[in-house]
Amino acid sequence: MRRGSSVPAWLIAAGLLFLLATSVLVVSSVRRDPPRGHPISRLDALPEPTSLVGDRVITLDARDPSRWTRLDLSRGALVEAGDTLGWDLAVRRFRIVVNGGPGFAGRGGARRLAGRSFDSVSEAPATGYVTSDVTPGGDTISVELEDWYSYGFLSHLLEPREAVYAIRTADGRYAKVEIVGYYCPGAEPGCLTLRYVYQGDGSRRLSN
Repeated sequence: MRRGSSVPAWLIAAGLLFLLATSVLVVSSVRRDPPRGHPISRLDALPEPTSLVGDRVITLDARDPSRWTRLDLSRGALVEAGDTLGWDLAVRRFRIVVNGGPGFAGRGGARRLAGRSFDSVSEAPATGYVTSDVTPGGDTISVELEDWYSYGFLSHLLEPREAVYAIRTADGRYAKVEIVGYYCPGAEPGCLTLRYVYQGDGSRRLSN
């Protein structure tokens, strides 16, 4: 009599481990707390500073995919689209660009400071800033700021990476920026929250 073939014990164990891991991932994604929502900031223009300002935490409304929201870091104020030199950072949904590069009026640039915490950055680098550019498809990008988030394939959420960015502003001054969040109240995407310090005296010093 022919004996039936048996499945190896190690293969059964591997299958059970796979099912267990999959179950844990599914359950954790279902039970995941909703992202923290930040209310949109009311940005009243401040006087042009001549010294160190910050740190500030502001939330910009970037929900409209057809419109850039432009920010002047020096005064903590929004800038109208027609003011080509008055803004330093522009946001649209999850995209962030600086006012510098081909087709831009400013001298802005960004540099990612790998392995640094926000408080540890006491001086902006003198060089290494990358300007914005336009892709062959017509999108405006700033390469140094393009990868500021990680995407959860199970949660479908965008979470800021732990990173600090040195910013050269449109008029050649300096700031440091950390991206804190991306969600409005109610877990609606498109409210980009930034923490930053701006130096108004023209130096690269970014801490007291």
